[in-house]
Amino acid sequence: QVQLVESGGGLAQPGGSLRLSCAASGFTFRNTAMSWFRQATGKGLEWVSGISSDSSDIYYADVVKGRFTISRDNAKNTLYLQMNSLKPEDTALYFCAMTVSGSYSGPGINMYDYWGQGTQVTVSS
Repeated sequence: QVQLVESGGGLAQPGGSLRLSCAASGFTFRNTAMSWFRQATGKGLEWVSGISSDSSDIYYADVVKGRFTISRDNAKNTLYLQMNSLKPEDTALYFCAMTVSGSYSGPGINMYDYWGQGTQVTVSS
């Protein structure tokens, strides 16, 4: 069965960095586009970034562009999100997600079939 397991969250100071990981199993990761979403307390899910199966196409939400970097290691079945210059407003539960079609599905939440359990990122001094 499909499993997505996020890790790497924690507490960071404003201006600091964190690197999130998403370990994938149960499907052919190298053929599947992936995305990161986040959800702040009391708010809806927000798309953060997406990457095609071969890393040739990468997309970012405007609010993280220039600060976050998405990447993947298909040999390790792992998706990453390097987060630099963190701001308090980046505080959220971060999820990785995929679609069974394998194609990049954009920011639409309803397009995604499987989600991880999330990893908490808290940015505070």
